[in-house]
Amino acid sequence: MSQKLNALLEHLPEELAVPVFTHASWTNRRSESYERLAFLGDSVLALAITTHLYPRLEADRFGAGRLTKIRAQTVSGRSCRAVAVRLGLPQRLRAAAPASSATSIASLVSTERVLASVIEAVIGACYLAFGYDRTAEAVVEAFGPEIEEALEHPVDFKSALQERLAQRGEVVAYAVVAEEGPPHDRTFSVAAMVSATELSRGTGRSKKDAEQEAARAALEVIGA
Repeated sequence: MSQKLNALLEHLPEELAVPVFTHASWTNRRSESYERLAFLGDSVLALAITTHLYPRLEADRFGAGRLTKIRAQTVSGRSCRAVAVRLGLPQRLRAAAPASSATSIASLVSTERVLASVIEAVIGACYLAFGYDRTAEAVVEAFGPEIEEALEHPVDFKSALQERLAQRGEVVAYAVVAEEGPPHDRTFSVAAMVSATELSRGTGRSKKDAEQEAARAALEVIGA
């Protein structure tokens, strides 16, 4: 998988290929990093996946709410990280890193937020270089496994957790405990609270993603 997106990546012009693999901490000008391209790519990714899913799913069975959940699962930080790894982006990012970042590169290339942003930057750069149609086709192929997983095994850890807790007469509440990154590329940490006691934490690139991760971790705690 990811052959088409990889082919587009290989033919990116240098003025786009360089910033795609430039972390903001590696340059004095944030505009030279991947952040703006990731902002653009996030929208292209969402549109490409939505356009693919919309005619495929029957209107009577898949309302806007279910479509939103399936798309959110498909383009979540975890999914983007998986696609980035299949595309070999950690290795490319490592190769592009300046010598001065040697001590931090290992953690950067394994961080979900960084890899998700880089795959979005790749998509944004491909959109600028090759247009929407070619990029969208490549995106749908690259995210194929994530699309099928979301369709066959839709994840709603929050609902599952609440059902488990309801059997005990308990309810869960979620609280944002930390926010990191610039406004357009933020990571949230959320705690799952039961009876004012923290049960687990989760992180994500949106509050909803972080809540799902916290709920997933809580289910593991309860199961244990």
